[in-house]
This record gives sequence, C-alpha cells and structure tokens, in this order.
Amino acid sequence: MADYIAAGYLAAGFGPVRRAFFEVVAAEPGLGAQLVAYHHGRMVVDLAAGMDHDDLTGLYSSAKGAAHLVTALLVQDGVLELDRPVRRYWPEFALDSVTVRQLLSHQSGLIGVDGGFTTDDLADDLVIAARLANQKPFWTPGEGYGYHAFVIGALTGEVVRRTTGRSLRDIYDERVRRPYGLDFYLGLPESEETRYRPVQPAQGRSAGAGIDPHSLLGIAFNLHADAPTDLVDFANTRRVRALGPASSGGFGNARGLAKMYAAAVSGIDGRPPLLTEATLAEFTTLHTPGTDLVTGEPDHFLLGFEATGVRYPVLGRRAFGHSGAIGAESFADPDSGLAYSYTRRRFTSTGGPAPENDLLIAAVARAIRVLG
Repeated sequence: MADYIAAGYLAAGFGPVRRAFFEVVAAEPGLGAQLVAYHHGRMVVDLAAGMDHDDLTGLYSSAKGAAHLVTALLVQDGVLELDRPVRRYWPEFALDSVTVRQLLSHQSGLIGVDGGFTTDDLADDLVIAARLANQKPFWTPGEGYGYHAFVIGALTGEVVRRTTGRSLRDIYDERVRRPYGLDFYLGLPESEETRYRPVQPAQGRSAGAGIDPHSLLGIAFNLHADAPTDLVDFANTRRVRALGPASSGGFGNARGLAKMYAAAVSGIDGRPPLLTEATLAEFTTLHTPGTDLVTGEPDHFLLGFEATGVRYPVLGRRAFGHSGAIGAESFADPDSGLAYSYTRRRFTSTGGPAPENDLLIAAVARAIRVLG
C-alpha cells in the first residue's frame, strides 16, 4: 500500500473510481500517485496516495499538451496558418516544403540530430531549435510520421516565437495557467520548489534497456548521444525545471492538468471553453493514419495531441491529450465532457502511459455513462 492516502473528493456516483485507484496503489508499494477528473467543467474526482494533492513532480511530455493548446489558440486567433510552410515564419528552417500542419503532426522527420544532444541542450528549446534548423530529416517529410519525443516542443515553440515575438511559455502563462490558477508549469518558478517531489526510477528493468541507440526509437529518445540522457536525473535537475522545455519539461500535478483540459473543452467557473468547435474539429482530426515509425503505435497523432481515443477505445474518437514518460496520462474527451489526469512519481517499467490508466479511465468513463 502507498505510504498514506490523502483526503480526497468524489462526486456522487464515482465510488467505483476510488476502489479502482486504491487497487492501483495497493499493487505497487510506495507509489505516489494522483487522479483528478472533471465532467462538463465540474470536478468529480480528486484522489491522491503517497503524495499530497498539491505536490508537484516531473511530468515530462505532458508539457506537449500545454504547448499544443497554445498553438491551437494561435490558430484559432488567425495568427498561425496550418498550411503555410514553416519557413514562412522561421526563415532559417531548411525544409522548405514542410508545413506547420506537418510539423505539428510529427511528419517532418526531425526527430533528433546527428550525434545526439547533450542533456544541457535538451533543457533549452532555443538550442534545440537552432540545431534542428539545418538537420537532415530521418525520413522524407510527409511520407511517414514518428514521435518527435524530445524536440516537437522546441520546433513548435520556435514557430510561435518567430510569429508572436514571445515565448510559448509566456503565452501559456498569460492565457492559460494564470487565469485558471493551474498547477502545471512550463518552467517551474523558484517559489514553487518547496512543493517539488523528485521523480523516482522504475522498479526492475528500465523500459529503455535493449533499444538500439541508432534506431529511429533510439535517436528520438537521444540514446545515440555520447552521454544518453537519464530521464530521472533530467527532471530532478533544477536547470531543467527552471527552463521547462516544451517537449519534456512539464512540472505540476493532476489537478493542474485535468483543469487545463477541462478549460479547453468545457470551460471553468463560468468561462466559455478555450477552444471553439471549429478549432476542436481541426485539432481532433486524425492526421497520421498508419504506424508511428518511431514507437510502432498505430494512428498515434491528431494535430499536435495524441489520439487518446484510439489508445483508449472506451473514450470518444475525438479524445485528445498527451501522456508523460513517468506514466502520466491526461486528456479531454469533448464528446463526454470528461477531462482526466493521472500522475505518478515513479517510472513504470513499461515506458509511456502507465498500464493502470486502462483500469482508471474505464472506471471514470463508466461512472459518467451511468450518470447520463
């Protein structure tokens, strides 16, 4: 069992979710985890075990969800045009035929750089973008897609910076994080460091063991570098937390992520949803049918966001969000009004979203269906 169960909240009808959550934490002694869900903008689940509700930890690629929410807002504003070449906004970008749409949907082939990045490089999106600007792609752009694990946030962020003159982080803070009081950060302020709980390594064999460092998967996860990046040390380094790279530097908790996705599709506290129906239609369309060349996952991406409804068939097909390497999973399902986030401090041995998300998501979705 976890060290302790923090006091939580469940709306009427969500008792089975508590039982599923307790089953998860009982199966992994010492696990620190959080589970939060909203339904049509109202919190219905708020549970934590082995850590407090307001503790913060490293949530890695969950950052991509925040980054692409900002991008969706800029498209909605008419500031970014999806079918314009990236070079229209970023003149130094060498791939003249790659559009913003292709970039966001992981089709550019720029999954890494020859020789790999240093860990210091990966903390700084400006450095990543500069090194990628003239990199030869690892496949012909537009003729396949693959997860740009460590770099998609830097690529997207550079387009945003060149277009608006502002960092992606600044726009996220101004339009999303601060107005909604979100405990999810792209760059953790020094003032919040006392709430940070270090991430912990997986028990047993690491998910990265045995991967060919020169395969597309190895390159995307920087395993071909002279000193491959250790993900546990990465998040537990203050410089990384301070800079908050938009691919892998998300820091926060389940409350922050679930509320962010609820704000996107349902609205919070009387505010309208951040995204219009037209924007949702664009960003929840499957852009990458077929197999991900990096991960092998089928039908992996919508526009920027992962195709969460493909990964979890109990959800609507328009469900969108992003997982995090620690095992986190966060998303919104516009059709049911569900916004969900599960976070944990310890890496899983499987990599990607933790297997228990299947159980937890099914329990939440079932409770919502029963309520009607």
